Parts: sequence; structure tokens; C-alpha cells
Amino acid sequence: MSWQDYRYFKPSTPLATTGGIKAQSKQGSFGKNWWAKRWIAVLEGFQLGARLTRGRSYARRGQVLDIQVETGLITAKVQGSRPRPYAVEIKVKTLSKAEEGKLGKALAQQALFAAKLLAGDMPQDIEQAFAGAGLSLFPERLGDLKTECSCPDWSNPCKHIAAVYYLMGEEFDRDPFLIFKLRGVDRDRLTALLGEEMSTSAPLARAAASAADQPPPPTEAPIDPSPTAFWEGTELPPAWLGEVRKPPLQAALLRRLGNFPFWRGNERFIDALVPAYTAASERAQEVLLGGSR
Repeated sequence: MSWQDYRYFKPSTPLATTGGIKAQSKQGSFGKNWWAKRWIAVLEGFQLGARLTRGRSYARRGQVLDIQVETGLITAKVQGSRPRPYAVEIKVKTLSKAEEGKLGKALAQQALFAAKLLAGDMPQDIEQAFAGAGLSLFPERLGDLKTECSCPDWSNPCKHIAAVYYLMGEEFDRDPFLIFKLRGVDRDRLTALLGEEMSTSAPLARAAASAADQPPPPTEAPIDPSPTAFWEGTELPPAWLGEVRKPPLQAALLRRLGNFPFWRGNERFIDALVPAYTAASERAQEVLLGGSR
């Protein structure tokens, strides 16, 4: 069968939606961190042409109504031109138990990898550790990735699958451990693998033992346990608040936590809340310095 035997579907206009998942990217490329860009590169390697453009448009317009991520599987609902949303499935080949063991050994050999992963960061050269174990973090071949959509488009991946792909790239920016989850190793399992290997690795075990032998940091003066001190309080030390000034970075904790998963608002989650954090900070400074209440 040649490509002429396939039916041709003219580009259609999707039905408008409300409350769909909207991409944080308004223009240009998707994904900020290297691991998100690597995921997007897998999709763009299929050379889908105009379907990629329409997929980006769907992602930015909020045509994707729902996304669920499970071990080795992404399911989604995408609103197209028909009243009933299309069902999308993206299956990623998971690692076997034997491959998990190889991965744990490869990562545990690099103390920096283990430290960064346990801290929730994705090391820049972690793909080399995967390659050293004969594995890959991201899908490399068509056999590692299977996609399906209930739409009538013969192309696979279609624009609906592409839209989900792009949104997942942004979600990887927020939580890089989702990549491991799709490969069958979620955060808890990865932590367990690292713990098992680190406990049997002599250099790492010695480092952990050395850290455990370090004296504990000095503690502050004990709290007065008397009932009188509890109910009546005690005099506060001078300058107990420290220096009162505006923080150098507004909403630092909010920025550290990152975006809300699969955000559905018209404005970026952080952009919507930073003004409130800024106003609260200024008001708190006025109160602490004796301003109006």
C-alpha cells in the first residue's frame, strides 16, 4: 500500500474549550531544561511537518482537556473538531528488573549523580550513566514508543498526540522524575535503588559512615519548661527579628516549588501569584517596623 491509498483529511478547526490544560509557552520552543528539550526532540524527530505546528497550537489553546501519567503510559483527552474528545495514548517501553539493577549500579558509581537525584535535580550527563549500562533514559527507537489516537487521521503521531507531547515536555520541566516514572522507575523506586547500591558500595558506604561520625551541630539554649514561662512568656532578646528588609527575590519559595502541574489558567501560575506575595511582603514589613495595622 502506498501513501496515495490513504484518505486525505483537510485541516479542521477544533471546537473551542474552557478549562483545558494550556501550555506555559506562548511562542517559540517548548521546554526550558535540557531533559525537557530531549523529550521534545523525540517527537520532532518524526518529521510530522504541519502536524507539529497544529499540535503546538492545540497545546497553547487548551485543547487538551486531561492528562494522566502512569508507569509507562500517558493517557489524555483532546478536543478536536468533533463533539466527542479524542482519546490519546502514549506508551513508553519500561525497564525490566534486570535493567533496573544495571541502572542502580551505574548511578551509584557516581556519588554526584546519587546526591543530585536524591535532591530532586537531574544531572546534566546522566544519559552517559544510562548509556554505560546499555540503557537509554529517553525513547530512542520507534519500538520504544507507541502512540494511538481515536481521531480519523491516518498519521501517527497526529496533531492531538503532538499536543500532549508538548505539554508533557513542559511538565518534565516541573518534575524531571516523571521521565523515570515513564521508564518504570518512579521516585520511590529510584531512591530505593540508589539506597541499595550505596549501602553495598565501599567508597560510598565509607563516605556515609564518615558523615555519620561527625559531631552534631551545636544546639540553641534549651527552652524553659516551666509553666510560668509557657503561659506568661519571656522577654524577647534584642533584634530577635534580625534585619528587616525586602527579600532580594520576591516569592522565592513559590519559585522554588515551580509551576502547578498541568496548569489550566490563562496566565502562568507564578505570574498570577507573585504580585500577591510581593504585596504581602511589603505589608509585613510595614507592620514589623511599627507602621499602621
